[in-house]
Amino acid sequence: MSATPPPPPPPQQPYGGQQPQLSPADEKLWATLIHVGGILFSFIPALVGYLVLKDRGPFIRSHTATALNFQITLLIAYVVGLILSIVGIGVLILLAVWVLNIVFSIIAAVKANQGAFYTYPIAIKFVS
Repeated sequence: MSATPPPPPPPQQPYGGQQPQLSPADEKLWATLIHVGGILFSFIPALVGYLVLKDRGPFIRSHTATALNFQITLLIAYVVGLILSIVGIGVLILLAVWVLNIVFSIIAAVKANQGAFYTYPIAIKFVS
């Protein structure tokens, strides 16, 4: 038997390094999907997209932050509408918010697919 110790293990790759930038086509695709996802799943796609993709390029960061701000604004409007449903006017608020969500999310998705930046007209800026 030899008294020499075994060789050390190979070095590991560092954790959490810089993510590579997305290609322009991928940025447009993800931005479009995040805006359309807001119609079906509220703020969840925008939140997940922002947390996962925000460091992958300025275009995707702008669209995910904008979509998240809009969806949070709509969430607040939905809560206000639910509370005011007791008085009766809340149903109209809920209907208006639902229509605004569909219309503005489709406009934003089309702009994202064209490669243009878009800002929702009624979004409160929570995330930048």
